[in-house]
Amino acid sequence: MSETTAEGLACSSGATAQDIHEVDNVALARLYGEPLFAIPQDLYIPPDALEVFLEAFEGPLDLLLYLIRKQNFNVLDIPMAQVTGQYLAYVDEIRRTNLELAGEYLLMAALLIEIKSRMLLPVKKTDSGEEVEDPRAELVRRLLEYEKMKLAAQRLDSLPQLGRDFKRAQAHLDLHVEQLLPDVSPDDLRDAWREIIRRAQLNRSHTITREQLSVRDHMSQILRRLSHVQFLEFGELFSERVSEGDTVAIIVVHFLAMLELAKESLLEVTQAEPYAPIYVRLAFIRITGDTV
Repeated sequence: MSETTAEGLACSSGATAQDIHEVDNVALARLYGEPLFAIPQDLYIPPDALEVFLEAFEGPLDLLLYLIRKQNFNVLDIPMAQVTGQYLAYVDEIRRTNLELAGEYLLMAALLIEIKSRMLLPVKKTDSGEEVEDPRAELVRRLLEYEKMKLAAQRLDSLPQLGRDFKRAQAHLDLHVEQLLPDVSPDDLRDAWREIIRRAQLNRSHTITREQLSVRDHMSQILRRLSHVQFLEFGELFSERVSEGDTVAIIVVHFLAMLELAKESLLEVTQAEPYAPIYVRLAFIRITGDTV
């Protein structure tokens, strides 16, 4: 599209030539609503407007351990010259931006320089003949302890954490508890009663008690009864006991009392002929030939 044609279309549609130019070229930005197609030459960008930290360290020991592990140095045999140079280069970068933070690192830098200088001196033995301890020993111990704590912290951080890796499930449960009564029918009650009766019969016991019965008392009763009659039919002697509802044991004792009286000749049992009725009467006591 030519510029003359674009201007003619702009005039016919009411659009400005700037709008048509914006369509042909992509605007980089807008300033107060106006499109910018090129970076202004007088634009001022402060030096600290953008900072990029490739590595973040939690302290001097963390930085020192990083330099050693990154280059696969042996912690027990640290090349102090090389490590110290790298450490000081990083500290110089920190001092340009944050002097307060660089204070902690400067203290470690001073320690590294001291160890490096001590290693340059000739090794001397103590008065006892033993070799002097390696100047790096204390630093190595601190580095190993720090590495253990750092690995333990990483293992703990790898565990799932509430709010970071998962959320606690929450649910509101509105339950209406209704008490359910047992459904009991008359048949169930009847069966339960039958089971109780059955158990009672299984556990039923018969107790035998000893009844005190005196033959002498029954002998006295028979004598008193026969004293008012001349004789008495054998069955009538026991009719009173039977009518009163005495037990068989009492009737047996009553019979034994009668036999005991007959044995002592105080009572006679007579019968006129076979199969005739049996009678009972008091015996006649003979005293000096007389009948009483």
